[in-house]
Amino acid sequence: MAQINSFRKLEVYQVAFEREMDIFELLKSFPAEEKYSLTDQMRRCSRSVCSNIAEGWRKRRHPAHFISKLIDAESEAEETRVWLQFASRCGYLER
Repeated sequence: MAQINSFRKLEVYQVAFEREMDIFELLKSFPAEEKYSLTDQMRRCSRSVCSNIAEGWRKRRHPAHFISKLIDAESEAEETRVWLQFASRCGYLER
């Protein structure tokens, strides 16, 4: 088994990064009036998933800190899901 020496090689990071880029592209089509509310919130929380994974990677020698950052990443992913649900109900996204 190959040793992972960077958070960028973690499958969870790669998937989170790709989904964030998908969200970034989707948000380009949202109405201008959502720019400072729904769009901004979705960009911030979806990007936070990746940044929390990266921070957790750096803190992996300290189990409590590592776990805390992974929990933060999971929380941001769930927040992203909620914003996507709002966007869908507002008619900005197709299912």
